[in-house]
Amino acid sequence: MSSDSLSGSVFSIEVDRRPVLVFSTKFYSQAEAICCDPRIRTKLKAVLSGGHPLWNDASKLRVRLARTEEKHKYLAEAGRRSGEQTLQLVYLVPLDEDTATEVMAAEVD
Repeated sequence: MSSDSLSGSVFSIEVDRRPVLVFSTKFYSQAEAICCDPRIRTKLKAVLSGGHPLWNDASKLRVRLARTEEKHKYLAEAGRRSGEQTLQLVYLVPLDEDTATEVMAAEVD
């Protein structure tokens, strides 16, 4: 993994004010675009935590700068992953076992 992949700011996506995932990008405008991307919404609908999808059509999504503990979790998790992923997503909530194995290598082009 190149050092560029860990440079930039770390942002959190909240679903109904609950932080569910973090990622890194250089600009807030890019983070907003990622939050609005239909692929992220599709992924959040497919990912289960406690038997429920992380997002549904009635939920509100919001992006913000990650809090210190969220940033630390992102840096620790993203630093352990290998590969040339375009966007690394680190989940902040526990994922159901069958879902977790599918999303550990989460990638969005």
